[in-house]
Amino acid sequence: MFRLSNNLVGILNFITFLLSIPILWAGIWLKNKGTSECDKFFDTPVIILGVFLLLVSLAGLIGACCRVSWLLWAYLLVMFLLIVLLFCFTIFAFVVTNKGAGQVLSGKGYKEYKLGDYSNWLQKRVGNQKNWRKIKSCLIDAKVCSDFNQKFANDTVEVLYTRHLSALQAGCCKPSDSCGFLYKSPTNWEKTTTNSTSDPDCASWDNQTDVLCFNCNSCKAGLLDNLRRDWKKVAVINIIFLVFLIIVYSVGCCAFRNNRRDNNAYSGGWKHP
Repeated sequence: MFRLSNNLVGILNFITFLLSIPILWAGIWLKNKGTSECDKFFDTPVIILGVFLLLVSLAGLIGACCRVSWLLWAYLLVMFLLIVLLFCFTIFAFVVTNKGAGQVLSGKGYKEYKLGDYSNWLQKRVGNQKNWRKIKSCLIDAKVCSDFNQKFANDTVEVLYTRHLSALQAGCCKPSDSCGFLYKSPTNWEKTTTNSTSDPDCASWDNQTDVLCFNCNSCKAGLLDNLRRDWKKVAVINIIFLVFLIIVYSVGCCAFRNNRRDNNAYSGGWKHP
């Protein structure tokens, strides 16, 4: 006779199995139909996640409902490792996002972002040219600066300076204020020969829509500021998910114990009522 814990594990894993199918399909679609480097950046992780959820959910479902103890044991082992990894990632996320914040500018509605203000680990990730090329492709595909230009196209430079720009808009779509460029439009600035700033971002700026300040350190810092805030939110969600996994793991342990007890009962020549 099935126990409550076996049924709960079976139901939870059946739901996970159903969820894994669209995830796996999305990964395969991105791999075959993705047209940009940004799309291809996500296809492999999504496929791996889909296959992982599919296999784990099948192990838990068959192990709990068919009383296959070794499958349920493998399921519990994977769940335990997942709990440990998720716990470590949550701690890691809080540590690497602890540093960094935009610098308030006097009389400006936006902040300035410096790459050196963020953790060394994050700096290395965006400092890798291969990684940054893919990230830059995603930013261009997302039309971060195209939307910025369209939204504030009629602004004078004085009005633009009062806008509450996002970290990406301030870091990637306009040159640093220290460059002293002449304003033409939100994404069109004229370089001046009188400016003697040592900021390397000034030399990286270009008015071409696929260049702008995407190669600037300020753009990388703006991305890291977004990432820092997003990771803090993810870390909070991870804590909730971690509690859920621990509950599922505990229920799975009960189901495994029931399987062992039932198997011992059958092997002993009597059937558990």
